[in-house]
Amino acid sequence: MTHAYGDSGNPLLHRLDPDDGRRLLALNGELVWATTWMAEANKVISPRLGLPVLPIVAWPDTDDELTPGLHWKTVSITRWAAGRPFVWLDDEITDADQQWVAMQYPCPALLHHVDPYLGLTDADFATVRQWLGQHRTV
Repeated sequence: MTHAYGDSGNPLLHRLDPDDGRRLLALNGELVWATTWMAEANKVISPRLGLPVLPIVAWPDTDDELTPGLHWKTVSITRWAAGRPFVWLDDEITDADQQWVAMQYPCPALLHHVDPYLGLTDADFATVRQWLGQHRTV
């Protein structure tokens, strides 16, 4: 039996908009996977979006490094960004993550919540483009 989402077995893949890859590349920033998919993101998601192989944020091996009240990715993403401005798009970002990054991270950062049922919208891309226009360091 063949599924619309291919042989990955993940029924959420049908929500991907193939045009999002082009739109992400047009943002003209360094794209990085910050997902639990890890290397599978490059094998399964990138081809569906027309993206090249992207770097991947490494997650801690233990829960010892977690900061109470924050999304488990927040600290690792700021470590990966290493003092550079960054945009993080995720469907699990909370006010606590935004407040922590604003107080603890030395550079501008946009943490933008994406509605998991809508995916990336025109409004999301407009928000990111505007932020990047205000925070380009080049």
